[in-house]
Amino acid sequence: MQRRVLAEALAGIGERWPGLAVHTEAVRAKPVAALATASRDAQLVVVGRQGRGELSGLLLGSVSQGILHRSACPVAVVRAPD
Repeated sequence: MQRRVLAEALAGIGERWPGLAVHTEAVRAKPVAALATASRDAQLVVVGRQGRGELSGLLLGSVSQGILHRSACPVAVVRAPD
């Protein structure tokens, strides 16, 4: 089921950005621990944030904060436009 959800979330990425190399892996682990482990072999870790409201732009979630402190490579924290 996790692989299906992941595939659905990434559907269309290859067509939109054909030169983009994306590595996907569905794992059962705590998010920060899994991302920190994956960051050892990565060039960039990208995490999303969900913030809503006026102050949300100033706050990071627990996963974003955790991976910023534990990543072995650069981290990009992104937010989808409203």
